[in-house]
Amino acid sequence: MNRFVRSLAVSAALFAASLLPVHAELDAIALKKAIETSIASDYPKLDALYKELHAHPELAFQEVKTAARLTAEMRALGFDVTENVGKTGLVAIYKNGDGPTIMVRTELDGLPMEEKTGLDYASRDKTTWMGREVFVAHSCGHDIHMASWVGTAKTLLGLKEQWKGTLMFIAQPAEEIVAGAKAMLEDGLFTRFPKPDFGFALHAYGTFAYGTVLYTVGAGSSTADGLYIKFRGRGGHGAMPQATIDPVMMAARFVVDVQSVISREKDPTEFGVVSIGTIHGGTAVNIIPDDVVLAGTIRSFKPEVRAKMLAGIERTAKAVAAMSNAPEPVITITEGTKAVINDPGVVATAEKVLKAAFGDKLRPIPPVTPSEDYSEFINAGVPSMFFRIGVYEPERVAAAREGEGPQLPANHSPLFAPVPKPTIETGIAAMTLAVLSAFDQKARHK
Repeated sequence: MNRFVRSLAVSAALFAASLLPVHAELDAIALKKAIETSIASDYPKLDALYKELHAHPELAFQEVKTAARLTAEMRALGFDVTENVGKTGLVAIYKNGDGPTIMVRTELDGLPMEEKTGLDYASRDKTTWMGREVFVAHSCGHDIHMASWVGTAKTLLGLKEQWKGTLMFIAQPAEEIVAGAKAMLEDGLFTRFPKPDFGFALHAYGTFAYGTVLYTVGAGSSTADGLYIKFRGRGGHGAMPQATIDPVMMAARFVVDVQSVISREKDPTEFGVVSIGTIHGGTAVNIIPDDVVLAGTIRSFKPEVRAKMLAGIERTAKAVAAMSNAPEPVITITEGTKAVINDPGVVATAEKVLKAAFGDKLRPIPPVTPSEDYSEFINAGVPSMFFRIGVYEPERVAAAREGEGPQLPANHSPLFAPVPKPTIETGIAAMTLAVLSAFDQKARHK
């Protein structure tokens, strides 16, 4: 099909979809076909964008080139774009008459790790992070999100006879360190710009097949708190431990004993995890140090579970020190990002349309355990739906689940490698339909 004929086909499909009455029941199947036709025309450019972003990731609050690239894309579509919101974030606004404001978020940042996928477009970029040189990789799927975000914006503009209101597309920095959403809010996201009536975000999910759309009602991710403990002892010679108070022993005992809070104090049917990620202490093999510092994360879904865990962690650390006749440890628990709580009404509205469009490929799933700072926007008063999309070939996913094939690399693995085309296509179709469902629902209840 030559470019002219393809363009006519896209225009015809979008025009046919636009003839659907705004206040009639959304014809999800017809809309999905129109969206797929539009994507087919646009995909070569989206593929190039995706691979460019994948090959050149940037870390949290360093996403200058990434943000500039997305700014150019959105301005070319006709959005009014404001840069440097929350340091490196951007806000793109498109007004289409009177109606609700609907926010769609993507993330900008990559991870400080080396990619080992062997892809032709694999990242080989390095940067300075925490005072040292590191590789950078999009091993969490934010490049998929960005390509889907741009594709959704273009598709919605092609269907603008189908909705009235304001699109607010935001590109958030520093999701990987759960700091970017807060930075944007503190920089006036909902005072300098309209406060959204509804919000949407998606995330690539490394254990499901492409073409699937996954959602939760209520809690969709965990609350994450930071844990810092300094065990204080009395240093000395490794050959004379009787003259010391050994903080290494205390730290080692705590790492093991704190897990009893999870296994014996918390309800075993409720989610809660304590993970110690770093332990630092000592300078030589024959010296017992004065102090040992450890740090980690505490994750949970429910406030009451979190409270029980925090109390148990503090009590365990103090008991470990007391057993060694040591000074009380320094314990700092830093309140982190909250759980993403999907709004039941927003989910129910989108679910109806997505079910009609995707059939049994739309699936409810339990909450996932990683954390996500989209919760900052929800807690600022934006009823939202945060959903996930699969990324791998269906046969590979099935083989892995049946134990007949290797386990698939999940998010944050150096081997994480989504299949771009069907993953991005699903992201655009699902997000476009979800946004249209919110516009439609608001129009019906004027």
